[in-house]
This record gives sequence, structure tokens and C-alpha cells, in this order.
Amino acid sequence: MLMKKIILSALTMLLFSACQKDKEYTPGPTDTVAAPAPVVEPFTKYSIGAGQHYADNNINVRTSYTELRFIAKFDSSAIYTTSDPHNQYDINKLYGFADNNSFHHQFSARFGWRWSNNALRLFGYIYNDGVRNSKELGTVIIGAENTCAIKVTPDKYIFTLNGITDSMPRTSSAFRAEGYKLYPYFGGDEPAPHKITIFIKELK
Repeated sequence: MLMKKIILSALTMLLFSACQKDKEYTPGPTDTVAAPAPVVEPFTKYSIGAGQHYADNNINVRTSYTELRFIAKFDSSAIYTTSDPHNQYDINKLYGFADNNSFHHQFSARFGWRWSNNALRLFGYIYNDGVRNSKELGTVIIGAENTCAIKVTPDKYIFTLNGITDSMPRTSSAFRAEGYKLYPYFGGDEPAPHKITIFIKELK
């Protein structure tokens, strides 16, 4: 009789264990659950053809910014030589916005770029009341992802390139920059000497 009770007890324990293994696991309040992977937006590819100034994907988009943030990446097509050596120092346009509900040659802020003295250089590039101004912000590496931002204040455009910040004046005193988006553009005076490709991913 004792042996029968022992065998019955052992069979009961095995059956209970098997049922427990088949039971679906539900995380408890103290369990750590992995967060879903962030959605990575793809880069938009902008191409400027040989002999052209404007990039493709140049769509008229109304904008209203307190800050524009984006990542820009250049490939080896950003290395170029102009026909006129003086034009090597012209600033090409990268990305930005018109301001003050005006034409961008009146009010605007954007990043500019050029290849000169064996380096790829990025600039702050602005118009206030039709007066153009620019400031070199730093050099970047071909193939690298560069985090860029333009923040709007009532009297300044604050440019940030890869964590380094500088500012330029803004004469439009509106809280937001109201206008339209400005896309990659080559020149200056000369058009692109060959096809140039730039990759941009706007950040929210």
C-alpha cells in the first residue's frame, strides 16, 4: 500500500511539472521587456546632374520652423574642381528654409558647403533684408553622417554641426520661421562639373 502511494505521488508531480512547462509565460510587473526597435527613416537621395544647379526631389513645401534638424551625408562626388579657380570658393547650398514669409534671397537660413583646400567645409548661410552673410562652421569627412540643426530665435539663427554651435543674426523677429524648404543647389556661378549626390534625412 505504501509503495502504491509513493508511485501515485510521483506520477502526480510529473504531470503537474509537464503542465507547468506547457503554460504560456506572461511577464510580471518586475520583468524587463525589451523595447521595440526604433523606426529608422531612410535618407532621401538628392542628385545634381552635370551642368545643372538644382537637385532632383526639389518639391515646393511650405514650412514653419522653430528648429530644423537633419543628418547629411556626402559621397566622393562632393570632391570637385571648378573651371574658374575663383569659383572654387563659392558656397553651394545644402538644406534649410526661407523665412519671414518672403523670397529666400530676402530672408532665409540654410547650411552651405564647398570643397576647397582639400577639405569638405560646411557653412551657415543666411539672408536678412536681402543682405547675404556666411560663416564657416567646420570640416566634415566624406561618407560620414553629420548631424545639423538650425534653431530660430527672435534675433538669431543658431547653427549646430555635430554638436558644435555657432550663431548668426536674424532680423525677422517672428517666433517661427515661416516660408518654404530649400534643397541642395550647386553654385555660385558655375553649374556642377559632374553628377553630385547628397543624402539627407530630416529628424523630427
